[in-house]
Amino acid sequence: MIDILLVPIALVIILVMMHAWFGERILQKGIIFTDLAIAQFAALGSAVSLGYFHSEYFYLLTLSFALMSAFLIALASQRNIKLEAFIGLLYVLGASGIMMVLSHSAEGMEHFKSLLASDILFTPMDEVIKSGLIYAAIAFILWKIYPRTQGFVKELLFFSLLALTVTSSVQLAGVLVVFVLLIAPALVALSLDFTNKILTSYLFGWFFSIAAIIASFYFDLPTGYTIVFFGASLSATIVLLTSNKEQIV
Repeated sequence: MIDILLVPIALVIILVMMHAWFGERILQKGIIFTDLAIAQFAALGSAVSLGYFHSEYFYLLTLSFALMSAFLIALASQRNIKLEAFIGLLYVLGASGIMMVLSHSAEGMEHFKSLLASDILFTPMDEVIKSGLIYAAIAFILWKIYPRTQGFVKELLFFSLLALTVTSSVQLAGVLVVFVLLIAPALVALSLDFTNKILTSYLFGWFFSIAAIIASFYFDLPTGYTIVFFGASLSATIVLLTSNKEQIV
C-alpha cells in the first residue's frame, strides 16, 4: 500500500510547493480565475491533440494554448478593462472549445473527465521527476529574473511562467486540481493571517492533498476529484469560520 501511495504523495508535495506561490500572487492581484482560464486553455490544447492529431504534439499544443491565454491576460492587464470579466470570457471560451473538439470523439467524455481531474494515484515516477525539473527551472527564474523586470514584461513573464507551470500540472492532475491547489492553500493562509503565509499554504495544501489520496485509495474514489472536494470543502469551512462578519450599512 505504501509503495502505491509514495509517488502520488511526492507529486502533490511538489505541486503544492509550486502552486502556493502563484496562488498567493494571484490573490494579491485580485484576478482569481486567471489560473483556471489558463488551465482551461491548456486543456483545450490537449483536447486538440487528442481530437485531431491522435495525441501527437500533445505537450507542444498544450503549452502553446496556455501561452496564448497568458499573453492575452498580460495584454489585458495593461488596459483599462474589467480584467476579471475578460478572464471569465477566456475561461468559457476554453471550456466550450474543449466540448466542441471532443464532441466527435467516441471517448470524448472520458477525455473531458480526465482533463478536469486525473487519477494521479497511478502517475509514473518519471513524470513526477520530469515535472519536478520543470518546476525547479521555473522557481529559479522567479527567484533570479522575475524581480528584475517591470511593466508589461513583468506581467508577461509572470503569466507565461504560470502557463508553463499549469501546462505540466494539467497533464498530471487536471484543471480542477490545479485550481484548488493554487487557490485553496493561499486563501486559507490569508484568512488565518499567520506570520509565515507561504509555510501555512504548504502545510494546509499538503494536509488535504495527502488525506484525499489516502481516502481515495481506501474508499476506491477518483483521486483527482477527491483532492478537489477535500481542498474546496476544508478551505471554504476554514475561511467562513475565521472571517469577520461584514457590517452592512
